[in-house]
Amino acid sequence: MVDDKELGRLGRMPAPGASPESKVRALHAAMQAFDANEEISGAPQGMDSRQRLTDRARKLWRDVMQKKLIAVPALAGLVALPIAGYTALYLLQESPFGAGRQVPDAVGEAADQVASQPHAKTEASENRVREAFADAEAPVPQAAPAPTSAEVPAARTNAPLQAQIGRGGAAPMQRTILAPPVPEPYVPANPNRDRIGNFDSNPVRSVAEQPVSTFSVDVDTASYAYVRRSLREGMLPQADTVRVEEMVNYFPYDWKGPQSAETPFNADVTVMPAPWNGEHKLMHVAIKGYDVQPAEKPKSNLVFLIDVSGSMNEPDKLPLLQSAFRLLVNRLEADDTVSIVTYAGEAGTVLEPTKASEKAKILAAMDGLLAGGSTAGEAGIREAYRLAKQSFVQGGVNRIMLATDGDFNVGQTDDGDLKRLIEEERKAGIFLSVLGFGRGNLNDSMMQTIAQNGNGTAAYIDTLAEAEKVLVQESASTLFPIASDVKIQVEFNPQKVSEYRLIGYETRALAREDFNNDRVDAGDIGSGHSVTAIYEITPKGAAQRIDPLRYGEASTDNGGISGAEEYAFVKIRYKLPGEDVSKLITRPVTAADEVMSPEAASVDQRFSVAVAAFAQKLRQEGELAGFGYDRILQMASEARGADPFGYRSEFLALVRLAQALSDRN
Repeated sequence: MVDDKELGRLGRMPAPGASPESKVRALHAAMQAFDANEEISGAPQGMDSRQRLTDRARKLWRDVMQKKLIAVPALAGLVALPIAGYTALYLLQESPFGAGRQVPDAVGEAADQVASQPHAKTEASENRVREAFADAEAPVPQAAPAPTSAEVPAARTNAPLQAQIGRGGAAPMQRTILAPPVPEPYVPANPNRDRIGNFDSNPVRSVAEQPVSTFSVDVDTASYAYVRRSLREGMLPQADTVRVEEMVNYFPYDWKGPQSAETPFNADVTVMPAPWNGEHKLMHVAIKGYDVQPAEKPKSNLVFLIDVSGSMNEPDKLPLLQSAFRLLVNRLEADDTVSIVTYAGEAGTVLEPTKASEKAKILAAMDGLLAGGSTAGEAGIREAYRLAKQSFVQGGVNRIMLATDGDFNVGQTDDGDLKRLIEEERKAGIFLSVLGFGRGNLNDSMMQTIAQNGNGTAAYIDTLAEAEKVLVQESASTLFPIASDVKIQVEFNPQKVSEYRLIGYETRALAREDFNNDRVDAGDIGSGHSVTAIYEITPKGAAQRIDPLRYGEASTDNGGISGAEEYAFVKIRYKLPGEDVSKLITRPVTAADEVMSPEAASVDQRFSVAVAAFAQKLRQEGELAGFGYDRILQMASEARGADPFGYRSEFLALVRLAQALSDRN
């Protein structure tokens, strides 16, 4: 018999709050025990006595189930809940707080049996459990994957509590339950909350009215990787996720580079027929940066600013991030410096500035990170800048590498405020790059804002292969800038060109007067990096899309004026690293730069045009309405050329996927 005093004490105890996980386990156990009418076995041998159920709780459970005090399964579940609550409370009070405790009781046994025995009674029990939670706002959370090691490295001790406890991850054991998370685990209300900045494609402009086009160079590649993931998941990408310049500049090209660092890059211009419009031409501008030789590479001072908030608790987020940074650490020289800052609810320094020669210490700190909590983005950025200043390398590379899914929901959340914060800090010579991970919570707009204003790049890491491309194959161009505030201005000759359209660079447009203003920020070019820009132009005499001015062109007759036969005049402004005054490179575009057919252009030029066509097609731009994916595939296939890393072969596969998805829709 159950002691009346014990029952009275139990009845007076306040009912503990039950998490969704404990409710599911309790109901599973109650339904299974009742249906099977079996005596609940004791705990497995070898368990710590503090983690056992008390004899009183076990006896009470047995009496309720075996003596048929309850006649129907539904009432059994109601009685089982307080007992299960008492059991959970006992475990939390008597056992050490933490994740990953073994379950030495019938709750774990019955739950495992429910999951493994698909007989009729078990299915009925599961159905009743699901009905009980039918009104829940989110599906029942699943246990987080266990980390690779049960030991917490010493370098982790200064991390935020949420980063150390996470969402219940722990060393692998026979059977695990989740400890109450601190704070509550991230459960997205919407399966896709990606925040993508909206923009309109560049319009066709009349040379008579606006003969000058000005923009900042862009070497980001995030858009290509995001589009690739969408297509591989069976979806055509949203138009605003497709930025043509990032698609084109994703690929390495063999443009002719400069001979010395004194002239940091070389500009090559080609005019060719437009494949999608026989009356138009393309003006292809290719810039190649000087390739810094290994002996010349400066020392690096890197701060890894890592988002460990609850939204990062996905296989393609924090675990992929950790593997990606391992690749970069293995690439560093022994005298380079690495620091690690995490943020989740509050910022924490996981690793003080440490020489790359202590690789094991750095990797242990990286491997020990766990996700959990909200996102204190501003505090993390401020702490990262503090460490970067602490180990600043004069004349070297001082860069913060922010790795996140883009969720800045605590602290400085306005993109404008973040922009101003980063603009202030970059004046000290510390740049910021952004690596985006995962989907469903990606703040692409924020990534673009802080990367552009932090003199850094933005990349999207969807696979370890992409991490290897960005952080290993292109590490020099990512980390070592050779020119900053690079701007391009093109003036078209109204005697040769009536209209033009810049393909891409919508988010990098500059006012005409910004070109000569050295205080206006622009993009940077890294060691060996290439930048490609393409204009679609309407030659003089071809059918125009814009009506001509009634009272004539806003220019004088160019008869006898120097340069009358030029298509355009290209000007490039840039600053050498550490300098405040820009330098100027100019180049006329003449008939000598023209080829008569697309086939006469180089393989790289034709392939880059195919990528530009593909991106415009994904954006559903009217100029390519009659130009199908089959034509793009043919053009890219014929211009695949050397493809040592398989990037171009992968592109052909993406074109086929887009064609199939387009036909299906």
